[in-house]
Amino acid sequence: MSPDPRTLAALRTLIGFDTVSRNSNLQCIDWARAHMEAHGATTRMDWNGDRTKANMLATFGEGPGGIVLSGHVDVVPVDGQAWTSDPFTATERDGRIYGRGACDMKGYDAVILGHVPDYLAKPLREPIHIALTYDEEVGCLGIPHLITAMANWGVHPSGAIIGEPTSMRLVSAHKGGRVYQARVTGRAAHSSLTHTAVNAIEYAALLIARIQAIGARERDHGARADGFDVPFTTISTNLISGGNGPNIVPALAEFLFDYRYIPGFDPDSIINELQALADDLTPQMRAIDPQAGITFTRVNAIPALSPCPEAAVYRLAQSLLPDTSVEKVAYGTEASFFEAYGVPSIVCGPGSIVQAHKADEYVPLDQLALCDAFITGVVEHLQS
Repeated sequence: MSPDPRTLAALRTLIGFDTVSRNSNLQCIDWARAHMEAHGATTRMDWNGDRTKANMLATFGEGPGGIVLSGHVDVVPVDGQAWTSDPFTATERDGRIYGRGACDMKGYDAVILGHVPDYLAKPLREPIHIALTYDEEVGCLGIPHLITAMANWGVHPSGAIIGEPTSMRLVSAHKGGRVYQARVTGRAAHSSLTHTAVNAIEYAALLIARIQAIGARERDHGARADGFDVPFTTISTNLISGGNGPNIVPALAEFLFDYRYIPGFDPDSIINELQALADDLTPQMRAIDPQAGITFTRVNAIPALSPCPEAAVYRLAQSLLPDTSVEKVAYGTEASFFEAYGVPSIVCGPGSIVQAHKADEYVPLDQLALCDAFITGVVEHLQS
């Protein structure tokens, strides 16, 4: 089973763009824009603040509804990884295409761009939208801006297919995630004068102990979601700093914590509980120093994706995929942002998430071929 030559040509081009998230994605976006406009697409651009990156929405056909085929074009760095071939040159061997992003997720991008000539080959009942986004790999930072832009443009598809690597199996749901920074401001003193100080590390430790307790509570008694490898909400403290020396009571401590919650879980409940604890601790801190306190800053937030088996896009995907199994995953995707916009969404794309972000990242040729057939089926459905 061989991929469409147009898919392979597009993949070679896409891998050749160094779209590591720290870099601009404009060369890649400009190429894709020109390619789609040459085949009749109407394109719209959504720029980041300094116009070094852009989301793009290309539309084939007219009218309301339609399906959006969406993928990010940014990739993770290759720094410190031992590649056996140039990560930014597509290399074919052993029935695979190697290169940074081959799996996550330029393989899918290549399929939807390779099939561009097919989209207007016959009249469409509903439009086909192609969405390409920036900064997914650093926390889905681009997609919220695209969703806002789509609302302003009056574009509201009836379904979305996000092509993260799922081995061409339908993923119906994923966990949501939030990352917060906690900053504890105390008062420094010589360690022989602790009664005059507010020990920021110790107050941070009280918060971290509560985080650990929340994690244990959710593990042992929390709500369950069938189908997930880890079927409950998790939380962990992952980075911490504070202090100046062994004989100085620290005036500052900071830490980052992350929680991954199942669909249906209230993500505000955790931060509200921690804020309540911080509010309880603050008066005793300020009894010594009125400037002491605790603040939380949300660094990132990805909504959970809930299953939508009644949605047309879900039923269409199941009818087209040889493997009819349905999965739920712990990692987040841009699908949940479309769902929050009121667009029923699924995740399905070529390659395995196991290969993502590694040296010698690859996508199997037979997976690209399966995706070719899947997208062909989607297009034919909209043309029938």
